[in-house]
Amino acid sequence: MRIAVLGTGANGASIGADLVNAGLDVTFIEQWPAHVEAMRSHGLRVEMPGSVETTSGLTVLHLCEVATLRRPFDLVLVVVKAYDTRWTCELIKPLVAPDGLVVGVQNGMTVDTIAEVVGPQRTLGAVIEISSNMFVPGVVERQSPRDRSWFALGGIEPDAHHRAEAVAAVLAHAGTVEVSDDIRASKWMKLVVNAAELVPSAILDLALADAVAVPGMRDFMVQAGREALTTAIALGVAPRPIFGMADALTEDPDRYVEQLFDAVLTDFTLPETRTTVLQDWMKDRRSEVEEINGLVVREQARLGGSTPANEATVRLARLIEAGDRPAGIDNVGALLDAVTTAD
Repeated sequence: MRIAVLGTGANGASIGADLVNAGLDVTFIEQWPAHVEAMRSHGLRVEMPGSVETTSGLTVLHLCEVATLRRPFDLVLVVVKAYDTRWTCELIKPLVAPDGLVVGVQNGMTVDTIAEVVGPQRTLGAVIEISSNMFVPGVVERQSPRDRSWFALGGIEPDAHHRAEAVAAVLAHAGTVEVSDDIRASKWMKLVVNAAELVPSAILDLALADAVAVPGMRDFMVQAGREALTTAIALGVAPRPIFGMADALTEDPDRYVEQLFDAVLTDFTLPETRTTVLQDWMKDRRSEVEEINGLVVREQARLGGSTPANEATVRLARLIEAGDRPAGIDNVGALLDAVTTAD
């Protein structure tokens, strides 16, 4: 099986390294030139709690080199930002084997976008829970090692879905994998917890655990998650377990949001974990706020409702990304006031 990992930032690189170390045929495709050169010259260093792994001899290509390829891939793992999904899938589409699969190893609601490009019979969606950082080319700080990394896979069409087990066997080299019989619903459940945690903590310029400890912020973040779950239910999505939660309180949506929230804090993050949104802002990159909290706001508005916690989160995040307001603890008042006023 020829495998491409399309997007080898912190998550993509560490997953790709696991597959290489398992003896699989993997090509890394990346858009950060310095990272490409570092991996070519020195290999990839993955720093985990209590251990360091260096993987050398990698096959690494820059995006501009994709046009030089001729042999198709049997499996493409797309690990880019949600907003980069469509164009990266168009880039790789000519190199997907006729019976190949493209897997969106992303938490964004991207499975239908991928299917539009390569066809639903060649598309799998995924949910992932991995905590990792990358600030130095060629070096990943992976805070959730393989025994604390989790994936769910599923297709939106039977021909693809029945092949999910084979892909699960591949990804099992990087973490625990389960097959979801409703991948869209599984992705919505991950969106619920992402809406609660990723952007609100970044707005305060704090690690996730530190943001939760700020007075009033846990309640705010849980409310953002509850608004997301309420929106999902209104769209016909039934709450379902993720993260392998055998005790999931799916019949009690309010308690289930808190359960999801606490699962991420206790099982998948370290005290110093900074969310992907905060990492983006530290690198002067735009984040996925429009694909996370923005999606909740848009969908609920379409339904005729409101989402004050998510609306405040989107409003402040847009100001920060425009350079009109700094991220920092001073933003806590603007977040908390928004939900107090709504009450």
